[in-house]
Amino acid sequence: MAQQENQIVPVDDEGYVVDTVDCEARELAHRERGTSRPITVVGNPVLHRECKDVTEFGDELAQLIDDMFASQKTAEGVGLAANQIGVDAKVFVYDCPDDDGKRHTGVVVNPKLVELPAAGRVLDDSNEGCLSVPTAYAALARPDYAEVTGQDARGNPIKVRGTGYFARCLQHETDHLYGYLYIDRLSKRDRKDALRQMEENTPRYETVPND
Repeated sequence: MAQQENQIVPVDDEGYVVDTVDCEARELAHRERGTSRPITVVGNPVLHRECKDVTEFGDELAQLIDDMFASQKTAEGVGLAANQIGVDAKVFVYDCPDDDGKRHTGVVVNPKLVELPAAGRVLDDSNEGCLSVPTAYAALARPDYAEVTGQDARGNPIKVRGTGYFARCLQHETDHLYGYLYIDRLSKRDRKDALRQMEENTPRYETVPND
């Protein structure tokens, strides 16, 4: 069933998406219309190349977004890119808290990270994980503030910004859509260790086996 919401995404005085209102109801509405799909894992070709730009903003995209929210919930994730369920399209969804515990829920189509001035970057080297590298975690330095531009589910231009854990999520999911996993940004030793963690443990959700 196609997405039934047809409202314009609200923005604040600076033009950024207001993604902290009615999070539970919005996430549940998407999830109830969606179907959970298995998660692709490192090694699957769709994860290692740039995804295609989205040009059609209709029922097919709406259903994909609903399925992504359902899949994200099943896997207990806070963000999910389309290629993580095998779809070659620049879309990600999120349902993620920031460091203050404020919940952010939304979708970004055709996202691009805004380049921050070097002088304004403060790096956070917290642990990071990924549904496509199940059960593995590693410390990775990323800016503790991020901005993403893109489009909403109707094709309207949007801007999203976040701090702390939510900033990490925005960067992580945008990376996915350009063919990068977080382990690609690790040292060879840390990447090897993350893959070892993955091999030694069992994911708690269904995954797509690599041929």
